[in-house]
Amino acid sequence: MLKILHLAPINFAGVPYSFYDMHNNCGDYSRLITFHKNQRDFPEDICLNLPLPNSTLAKYWRKEKVAFREKDKSSLSLYFKPKNLIEQIYFTMNDFYKQKKVFSIVNELKLDEFDIIHYDSGLDFFRNSKLAKKWKKQGKKIVSCYYGSDLRIRGIIKEMDEISDLNLTSEYDHLALKSDLEYIFYPYDLSELPAREKRDNNLLTIVHSPTNRKYKGTDLIVSVIEKIKSERKINFLLLENMPRNEVLILKSQSDICIDQVGGAMGGTGYGKAGLETLAMGIPTITNMTKEYSDWLSENPFVVANTADELYKKLFELIESKHLREEFGERGQVWVKKFHGYESVNRRLKELYKLKNII
Repeated sequence: MLKILHLAPINFAGVPYSFYDMHNNCGDYSRLITFHKNQRDFPEDICLNLPLPNSTLAKYWRKEKVAFREKDKSSLSLYFKPKNLIEQIYFTMNDFYKQKKVFSIVNELKLDEFDIIHYDSGLDFFRNSKLAKKWKKQGKKIVSCYYGSDLRIRGIIKEMDEISDLNLTSEYDHLALKSDLEYIFYPYDLSELPAREKRDNNLLTIVHSPTNRKYKGTDLIVSVIEKIKSERKINFLLLENMPRNEVLILKSQSDICIDQVGGAMGGTGYGKAGLETLAMGIPTITNMTKEYSDWLSENPFVVANTADELYKKLFELIESKHLREEFGERGQVWVKKFHGYESVNRRLKELYKLKNII
């Protein structure tokens, strides 16, 4: 039995928790330590609730970093570095002030007893990866897993990269950014989903549940929906800032889902929102490059990359119950086959062996 520790800044879309849950369900022992609380009602194992700068200035600073990335991507380094002296001083002081608490937690929770340390987002408790380096010297195996903005906006922590035994990603576009990344579907437990309601209602419901409007292309999506509404009678649900259980219930009552189309800095493909509706048997629209669409085995998504494509694909689905059922059935089968716990765990163990972790 492997002892696998996951460390994550937050429980991104519930994905780190799903890995932790998968390990435990597949016969290994795992814990998940998150640094900061996820505000979207995803389950936690152990959340430390470390302070996170949340002032107006801090929010502005994070927004500006995203804007800078969008403005000039070509000049950016793959690796993280402080943007200026103020940011460098902040990270240095932050590491200094929290080290006593962090090492107290390490002792209290006996974290030194784990064999494999997964850094979800490739980030240690400390920006200089001090604890990861300590564990590496003790013979622990280090795994870094990247989910999205950690590579696209923040960049790789060089000190972590130098000691990682295995680098994982669940984002297709990341594969072009870093040559040694191994792709893995993130695990998903379908048992959390409510039963889908069967309805014989001629008024179709289309749902979109963005966590970040800019990343998901929500403005574009809403503009296309307004055009559709002028031609067909539909019900559109824009689900934001709601408890997760309520979102899932409303999704289960829908006929078509739009995950993301034309968003900025969100990459292409699909997220947890799209996976949920696929697993419910609901046809799901998202954006994908042709290369990604061709690469994704047995691709079950309805692909739309522009406003015109979204309008066309929506119209086809609205007009054809048979097409909706066909994509819905394909989606359910695909989620179980590629995102199911046993499938993902098997692939991860293969990668552990490939990199001499086990």
